[in-house]
Amino acid sequence: MARKSKHEVADLLHSTAIHLLREAAEQDKAAGLSRARLSALSVAVFGGPLTLGALADAEHVRPATMTGIVSGLEQEGLVRRKKHGGDGRAVLVEATAAGKRLLARARGNRIDAIAERFEDLDADELDVLWQAGVLIEERFGGRPWRPLR
Repeated sequence: MARKSKHEVADLLHSTAIHLLREAAEQDKAAGLSRARLSALSVAVFGGPLTLGALADAEHVRPATMTGIVSGLEQEGLVRRKKHGGDGRAVLVEATAAGKRLLARARGNRIDAIAERFEDLDADELDVLWQAGVLIEERFGGRPWRPLR
């Protein structure tokens, strides 16, 4: 196989990422939350507790938008607000046990759906995908990859 340029690889990975996200989005429908709420819940589970401002920054939305998202999650019992220990004016958002369970199910559904697409791959092909995933995670995740489950 001819060597590919970094732009050719980037183009392929861009397309692949879109397809993976579409598959994941199909699975997310079963969670019963909007994409925005599910994404914010994910940040609260894996990055929390954090301030509304930090959550808004992580999701690339305005604080007012995040306030509405958090209010909805709070009404569903998936997150709670608590006083910030170091700043009496600030509040922290943290996932509840119910929120963590819902996110674990949603994440598991995504992973299962993607894994089904790999049923016919042999061990060498899975190893290639693993190595590619590690390289991508190190560059875009900003840290070495580690499993969550």
